[in-house]
Amino acid sequence: MDRSTDRQGPASTLGLYLHIPFCRSKCDYCDFYSLPGGEDRMDGYLRALLRQLEEAAPGAAGHSVDTVYVGGGTPTVFGGERLAALLAAVGRLYRLAPGAEITCEANPDSAGEELLRALRRAGFGRLSLGMQSADAGELAAVHRRHTPEQTDAAVAAARRVGFENLSLDLICGLPGQTEESWRRTVEHALSLRPEHLSCYGLKVEEGTPLARRVAAGEELPDDDAQADRYLWTVERLARAGFRQYEISNFARPGYESRHNLRYWRLEPYLGFGPGAHSDFGGRRFAVPADLAGYLAGEAVPAGETVSPWERGNEYLMLGLRTAAGIAGEEYRRRFGGDFAPLEELLSRFAGHGWAERNGDRWRLTPAGFLVSNRLIGALLEAREGAEGPGT
Repeated sequence: MDRSTDRQGPASTLGLYLHIPFCRSKCDYCDFYSLPGGEDRMDGYLRALLRQLEEAAPGAAGHSVDTVYVGGGTPTVFGGERLAALLAAVGRLYRLAPGAEITCEANPDSAGEELLRALRRAGFGRLSLGMQSADAGELAAVHRRHTPEQTDAAVAAARRVGFENLSLDLICGLPGQTEESWRRTVEHALSLRPEHLSCYGLKVEEGTPLARRVAAGEELPDDDAQADRYLWTVERLARAGFRQYEISNFARPGYESRHNLRYWRLEPYLGFGPGAHSDFGGRRFAVPADLAGYLAGEAVPAGETVSPWERGNEYLMLGLRTAAGIAGEEYRRRFGGDFAPLEELLSRFAGHGWAERNGDRWRLTPAGFLVSNRLIGALLEAREGAEGPGT
């Protein structure tokens, strides 16, 4: 396998993503590959994941794994023993870097103290908890199983067993949410003293129960309300000591998600489990979202080689999601392109308050993040107009 950087960042480090597709029930907005129930297939799934980890290990022998992320679904319904077995296999099969960031996602209703203690003993050091809201009615409206009280209990249990790196997920724009209830959710999250907060705007994904509800006439907070809440959140979290380092992510200094930064920085990662994606050795590939096929050993990853032209587009799209932004010298060095047409457009964005410059680097402002899809689309068009598709 090609071990070169492929203009993808450092080749010596690697992230691993392990997907656990099981959950107790599916939320109305969720379009991730996850399946309610499935307890009878969990032991078989563990064997299948261990098999894939073993098969991929020789190709990663030249890399040091510095981030491991177990996501879902709801990984904690998989059980502490199985999760510990997965992490032990990673340590046995891969070169796990000292101080590696090792994260497990959890929902409050499945994050009891005994399980969390097992995760800490196994080596998990970071917990990402799906709080979503501090309002019981909002949680019920999208069929979240947990209550606000269970969130508080899960946070307290996590601290008791030794988790010192805690992230809370919040969703802005839930059905029935008001500006006041959103502010109460943010304030309650701050009172729990997490090191990291992910504040996502609700997306209505095609094929979900929420999409069907909206098609039937249910109303959600409109774009103006979402924008006001977003800008208030950025300002409020800054006052609380949280640095915004990506459109939806905020952290106390030193607690940024190193694994997620890997995606945005075009650094290599391998994904395991049905529906998991990889970007490694100059290729993108994904495991088919087919649990039965995966258990049978028939889910063969399919992928494609990433051209330098595509990688340059990814640099713009993903870099401008982050507070670090993009830089002209870096762009020219990595992709050999002419940055001047992009810089001209970024200067125009700055005139509208959507972008700002710091030396050679350009980043979007919080107001620019609100319209980032439009701005990034314009930059991609400008790049194509100036350079034409590469190879």
